[in-house]
Amino acid sequence: MTVTHPAGFTAAGVAAGLKSTGARDLALVVNQGPTYDSASVFTANRCKANPILWSQEVVKDGVVRAVVLNSGGANCYTGPEGFQTTHAVAEKVADGLGIGAIDVVVCSTGLIGLANDRDDLLAGVEAATAALSPDGGALAAEAIMTTDSVSKNTVVEGAGWSIGGMAKGAGMLAPQLATMLVVLTTDAVVPAADLHAALRAATRVSFDRLDSDGCMSTNDTVTVMASGASGITPTPEDFTAALTQACTDLAMQLLEDAEGADHEIAITTLHAATEDEAVEVSRSVARSNLFKAAIFGNDPNWGRVLASIGTTSATFDPADLDVAMNGVWVCRRSTPAEDPATVDLTPREVSVTIDLKSGDARATVWTNDLTHAYVHENSAYSS
Repeated sequence: MTVTHPAGFTAAGVAAGLKSTGARDLALVVNQGPTYDSASVFTANRCKANPILWSQEVVKDGVVRAVVLNSGGANCYTGPEGFQTTHAVAEKVADGLGIGAIDVVVCSTGLIGLANDRDDLLAGVEAATAALSPDGGALAAEAIMTTDSVSKNTVVEGAGWSIGGMAKGAGMLAPQLATMLVVLTTDAVVPAADLHAALRAATRVSFDRLDSDGCMSTNDTVTVMASGASGITPTPEDFTAALTQACTDLAMQLLEDAEGADHEIAITTLHAATEDEAVEVSRSVARSNLFKAAIFGNDPNWGRVLASIGTTSATFDPADLDVAMNGVWVCRRSTPAEDPATVDLTPREVSVTIDLKSGDARATVWTNDLTHAYVHENSAYSS
């Protein structure tokens, strides 16, 4: 269940010395072909890290031959030297593989403002290149972890082709991706334009709807590479469905491993006028610290849900809203209904359902509760 499950890919994960713990901190994933089509999406944060600035140029022609990723430092707001380090890493990968640096996506994760040691990075790239293997996906996924407690991998099988994926992310999980690095691979034959359309469709309903703490990272990158090694061209519909499944699986793994969380919360808005309005309503609840603190305390406080709905521009009658928590309709027509004491919030999985009674659209946004452990984790973060 790794990025090297599809044919045509090798990977490695090594310790470059960026982490004080000595753990693996540099990963390399290489597309061995015969095709090199690719697509990527990046953070919507206007304050972007050096690897994003580099990689946005790399992906413009739809060709990516390799992705190199490091944990232990975000290389964000590190000045001209930081961008030069990103460029040097791409060149080192290219030299080792006999390809052009313009076909190498670079990703970094960790503390903002921390300058990664260039010599350590370059030595790590050399070690990773030497260690490339068709079985190296698991070690690559381990190498990109920061505050993650477990590595995240996925595989989706198609008809004679497959998709593999790995991800990291445990905090700053917010829309327009989350604080994540994601590499997806497939041995299907998929042109770059079709990859781009499929990736946009997949991230729209997966990573873009993960809103753990409302904070948007500077380094988010999701890249998919197609090797074409299976020789099979799936229909765009079949490929998009499989890619969406892979992205959703990884998104749920990120949610389950969110920093300090005790609950995973799915907030579904029904009968909205439009899908965008359904997302807006669900997201407004997901970003309410009052609501999230209530869930942490196992308190089914539906009033905090209504208060959040009221901050949106969605179409609804404020006097006719229904809210359910874990299947118990605690609010009907904006008044108390079933007894909140019957709502069991002790399991990790929590569902909140909101009925706007204004149309046929629906959407789900996923979040976590606000815990003491989350505050502690983010008051003394180290990479």
